Amino acid sequence: METAVFIVCALIVLAGGLGVVSSRNPVHAALSLIATLFGIAVLFLNLGAELLAVVQVIVYTGAIVVLILFVMMLLGVDREEDLDTEPLVGQRLLAGLIGLLFLGAILAIIIVGKESIVTGSHSVTSAISPTVSNITQIGTELFTTYVFPLEITAGLLTIAVVGAVVLSRRPRDLEPIPEPESMTDMGDEPLTAIPEEGAH
Repeated sequence: METAVFIVCALIVLAGGLGVVSSRNPVHAALSLIATLFGIAVLFLNLGAELLAVVQVIVYTGAIVVLILFVMMLLGVDREEDLDTEPLVGQRLLAGLIGLLFLGAILAIIIVGKESIVTGSHSVTSAISPTVSNITQIGTELFTTYVFPLEITAGLLTIAVVGAVVLSRRPRDLEPIPEPESMTDMGDEPLTAIPEEGAH
């Protein structure tokens, strides 16, 4: 059963990833990203990492993708883009060469690698204790083994928040545009009623 779930979720993740990089419409690419993230969440559940699955759905699918869609709708980029025009000359050739380089490196690691993480000789989930909750184990690892990367991540997030606040502030030397007090300020005559003849 676990193998069947893994195969189905892997196919969903791969199909969603292909949809992200091949869709011309940004909204369709974002929807494909949602399918990919849901597939990864189910894979986390299959590995017994319930907390990571919940975080995957809440943070990435429920917040990041919704933010991406909101920005797309706000900026009006929900239309198909012309892929024939290259902003940088030769960028497609360079991207193809870099992709082939990464593919060759990954294949070399898989073929030549002798570590257990590559060969699969040891199960990744063997260290999970059935008596201790998943949240407790993750918290212990974060604040003991990975405390330095955790502090770096917290610092980067703080810098991002401060940068967003600074960019959103209006400079003091820029005065707001005054709003017109009436229709006459915009050059339009006010509407007046035309008296009918013979009303007296």
